Amino acid sequence: MPRGRYSLHDPHDHTPLGEEHFHCATGPSGWRYVSQLTTPAGDQAGSVDLTLDDLGRPIRLQLQAADWQVRGAALDGVTWVRTDPTGEHATEGNVPEARAFTGASPAFYVALARALRLTPGAGATRIRLVGFTTPVLAPRTLDQSWALVSRTAHATDNGPLQVDEYQVSDLETGEQHTVNLAGDVVLSAPGIELEELDSPPSTFTEGSGR
Repeated sequence: MPRGRYSLHDPHDHTPLGEEHFHCATGPSGWRYVSQLTTPAGDQAGSVDLTLDDLGRPIRLQLQAADWQVRGAALDGVTWVRTDPTGEHATEGNVPEARAFTGASPAFYVALARALRLTPGAGATRIRLVGFTTPVLAPRTLDQSWALVSRTAHATDNGPLQVDEYQVSDLETGEQHTVNLAGDVVLSAPGIELEELDSPPSTFTEGSGR
């Protein structure tokens, strides 16, 4: 069960945005990721709780930030409920064409890689997503293109570590960036740095969605 800490920063001007303290685990029925977010001053800033089934579909998502809360799941595409700070006006949303959620958390990169299950050199795959912007978790529908550029084994004290390099493109803006994953841990991505990891990443078998 990997447990560690990501530092988060603005990908453009590198302004520190805080940290995400996480743990995650694979199992026979899928994968779960839980984290707590803190501000640069160390104050609580929110949380992420994401559970995927063995096909990489989000069967439970719960986000909290600035007193806003979102609960979602893969249902008729993706469906969610967003609750305002007072708790008086919940709004529900649904995008039938979307396959998954996305957002600022590193968890979403792992989730998308598992859902797509790409092979190196197979070309790009287009996917429609619903993203939640911080700090008010406003929903936004977007299209991305994912391609698995390379898969490389790196020698470590615990044996070979397989690192996947993805090229991710925003199809609205044309912006491209690179994401490096090792199992269920993000090694690097725009605005994300892995600072601590207390055990090797988990690997996904064919029976658990990979």
